[in-house]
Amino acid sequence: MTVRRLTQTVRELKPFNQTEARSALSALKEMGAREAAIAAVLAEGGPLKDFLVGALSLSPYLKDIAAIRPQLLACALEEALEPQLEAALAGARDCWQPRMDGVTPTESEVMTALRDAKRQVSFLLALADLSGLLHARETTQWLTKLADAAVAAAMDHLLLASHHAGKLRLADPARPSDGSGLIVLGMGKLGAGELNYSSDIDIVVFFDPDSGILPDPAEATEVYGRMMRRLIRILQERTGDGYVFRTDLRLRPDPGSTPLAVPVEAALIYYEGRGQNWERAAYIKARPMAGDLKAGEAFLREITPFVFRKYLDYAAIADIHSIKRQIHAHKGHGVIAVKGHDVKLGRGGIREIEFFAQTQQLIAGGRVPAIRERRTEAALAALAQSRWITPEIAAELTEAYWFLRDVEHRIQMVRDEQSHRLPETEAELKRIAYMLGFADTATFSARLEDVLRRVERRYARLFEQEAKLSASEGNLVFTGQNDDPETLVTLSKLGFERPADMSRVIRTWHYGRYRATQSVEARERLTELMPELLSAFGASKRADEALLRFDGFLKALPAGIQLFSLLGNNPGLLSLLVMIMAAAPRLADIIAARPHVFDGMLDPGLMQEMPTRHYLSERLTTFLGGARHYEEVLDRLRIFTAEQRFLIGIRLLTGTISGVQAGRAFTDLADLVIEQALRAVLGEMAQAHGTYPGGRVAVLGMGKLGSYELTAGSDVDLILLYDYPEAVQESDGAKPLDAMRYFTRVTQRLIAALSAPTAEGIVFEVDLRLRPSGNKGPVATRINAFRRYQEEEAWTWEHMALTRARLVCGDESLMAEAGQVIADVLARPRDRQKTAADVSEMRALIEQEKPPRDLWDFKLIPGGLIDIEFIAQYLRLVAPSGAAGQDDEAAVSMSGTEAALRRNASGRLSPDDLETCVTALRLYTELSQIIRLCVEGAFDPKDAPAGLIERLCTAGDAPSLKLIEAEVKRLSKSVRSILQACLSQRSSPAAEE
Repeated sequence: MTVRRLTQTVRELKPFNQTEARSALSALKEMGAREAAIAAVLAEGGPLKDFLVGALSLSPYLKDIAAIRPQLLACALEEALEPQLEAALAGARDCWQPRMDGVTPTESEVMTALRDAKRQVSFLLALADLSGLLHARETTQWLTKLADAAVAAAMDHLLLASHHAGKLRLADPARPSDGSGLIVLGMGKLGAGELNYSSDIDIVVFFDPDSGILPDPAEATEVYGRMMRRLIRILQERTGDGYVFRTDLRLRPDPGSTPLAVPVEAALIYYEGRGQNWERAAYIKARPMAGDLKAGEAFLREITPFVFRKYLDYAAIADIHSIKRQIHAHKGHGVIAVKGHDVKLGRGGIREIEFFAQTQQLIAGGRVPAIRERRTEAALAALAQSRWITPEIAAELTEAYWFLRDVEHRIQMVRDEQSHRLPETEAELKRIAYMLGFADTATFSARLEDVLRRVERRYARLFEQEAKLSASEGNLVFTGQNDDPETLVTLSKLGFERPADMSRVIRTWHYGRYRATQSVEARERLTELMPELLSAFGASKRADEALLRFDGFLKALPAGIQLFSLLGNNPGLLSLLVMIMAAAPRLADIIAARPHVFDGMLDPGLMQEMPTRHYLSERLTTFLGGARHYEEVLDRLRIFTAEQRFLIGIRLLTGTISGVQAGRAFTDLADLVIEQALRAVLGEMAQAHGTYPGGRVAVLGMGKLGSYELTAGSDVDLILLYDYPEAVQESDGAKPLDAMRYFTRVTQRLIAALSAPTAEGIVFEVDLRLRPSGNKGPVATRINAFRRYQEEEAWTWEHMALTRARLVCGDESLMAEAGQVIADVLARPRDRQKTAADVSEMRALIEQEKPPRDLWDFKLIPGGLIDIEFIAQYLRLVAPSGAAGQDDEAAVSMSGTEAALRRNASGRLSPDDLETCVTALRLYTELSQIIRLCVEGAFDPKDAPAGLIERLCTAGDAPSLKLIEAEVKRLSKSVRSILQACLSQRSSPAAEE
């Protein structure tokens, strides 16, 4: 612990005026007559004497305390600061305890002891703060410790007194609060450890009637109600010794109709069903600070889902901001001025900094536990660390916060008044300026105005979206039955080709004909949003189309207030939404059906953070952390998959990642989710049927899952492998199963976990047709059967599929064994001519049974994706023994198919042919990833959304679709020729060696 002394004073304080300076000096001389330490300072003179004269001339409160108790000042001069504070806090905390003679202090004695401690601590902190020995951060922490000690001591006294009176039966009278079930939460600045100098304290009290200390639990409300009234009296009644803290219990649930102490169960029911956003904001800072601390921590854990919701909560922004608007509506809070300005509630004040942090904590705290900080400074730092704000904003607001807290403290130190308003007169304003160390009011005013305006600017950018019924281009009025002529002109200027039709659509929204716009609040938010919304749609090509798609989106929404609040407070998000409406109807359908997928778009780091396997794994682990049972795990997997698939898609749509990167990300997401689903399924099986001793399970990914080429709409091809010791006949649970039934049940449950539709949708469609014997074979395959089938029965096309196989998850030893089986099978010598004939036959069969729709059917066109995949698979099958394995996970910059081409092309494809295949593969991948993301079903260039066409042209590096089509024709023709040459062994001279 740092030990400091008042003699280290570093800050000069100008006295209020000469009259007050003489009065303060006179008072100090009178004190010096009784206290030698004070006399010594006066005799010596110098900076310390000047400081004391200045401090007492500026603060009548400090002058009065020193005059009444000069020994406090003497001790402050003689002894180190921190030991005095610690001793005062210890005395306050222990004042309830029985004395050495066994006599328990009376309530009056407890009240006196607490007031003495308050006076000493307040006096010491004021001198230390004014002198610059303590930072405001430290001052607020010491004040909070005092409140903690006072409330905890009062609670212990009341519990012990009730125990002695026979009202309670304490488990341990020496520690009355432990196990009492009586919870005292500190709220607001008390909870955050940030009490101000003359602060009142906000507490809420809950009790558990079944804690075992009440003879009759039915009397709990009456017993604890009387106890709370006594608590308030102990803390806030003014006596000859002053008061401790003004105490407010109005933050409890529904304070107008509930007792001072509320049963825990009733509180939980209230918050779950009726809790409001302002209460959620209040509980961000809540902290158990007296009573049964363990029970308090348990209560906060219980209401965490209420405070920090599973989905990002955008409607909270406007709701919290409405509180701030109501505050601003009071006289004196509407403009920034120095004289009379409220540094807490006024514009640019302390509350705006707190709201700046708290609202973002409410929005994202459910998904980002790191930002759940009570203290404002820590919250700003955590938001910066999590990239919700920049470090510069965090530093600027933190500096402003502590400056304003200093100003607030000086206002309160003058006369110990709970005020946050600066004086109206120049003379009294000078007092505050001098207490802060400024030379004059002009310098102070300039600094304060600068801080207030910087805070207001930051706050306004985040929140203040005032209603606007006109845009810079002209009117935007959509009330009444008929079109407003000037509004039609405005719409036309904005870029809409059919302004009358668009006006009619928009009026439909305002009539409340959709569920999303039925509430008054939703329509008000939409009205505020309209200028920005229409300007953004107008800026996109074919604005009418985009607006009509947004209309369809609104029509499907179950509610709109969340969305409108989100868009109104996040302009960047509005641009993304317009892009979705202009380019990606499939994504628009997704967010209409499952609005929560939109949550992650609020993350400011979305476009900076690449969706790597590590990135996705960290977020999945966090998201599953609170799941308590099997069904909840599966629901969270569905929610997570839908949201992350959507966010990967957004990155692809905006060009932040390429099609190849998207394929890798979709695949990594699938891997991680399948792994967690398998883990959950095995755990559920163990509960129902026990574990299978020595049993092992592994999941083999096939097709695009195996080659890291999944798209937004892909299903997953899986094979479940298992093994078990021959000696073990059944599982070890209460309802044992033999091996075949046990591992079949595991597979069936895994399929259901991934593909069964629920309220949260599905994870993936699962395809098991690539397992041995296809649909005729068992759903789960034992490893020795898998080996035998691949070695003795599998067709060439099945070995082609095996070239893309990849072990996804499961038992490591079984994965290694399966990997070796695959490697052995693929390394077998083959008859090249027969293999080439089989591949040719397979390609011809596909071409006959599934002809391509058009040129944009990149998978099936001659020279399309299947041709390239067949080239890669054929080359792998005829590769010399000892060629590289079937997977190269280090090649994260390319797809599995490209990696396979590059590994096995040597001696079989010329460098030019290889590059042609790779170029075609990348173009097909880029275009098909975007198309699968944006539209459901076939792509028709004539009906494609304007934004999608623009995005495809960007991806294809061409000014028009016609030029992209020309390039596809050129490349596909070359690829088909390469496939034919390859299969006829004419690909290069090296093939004959």
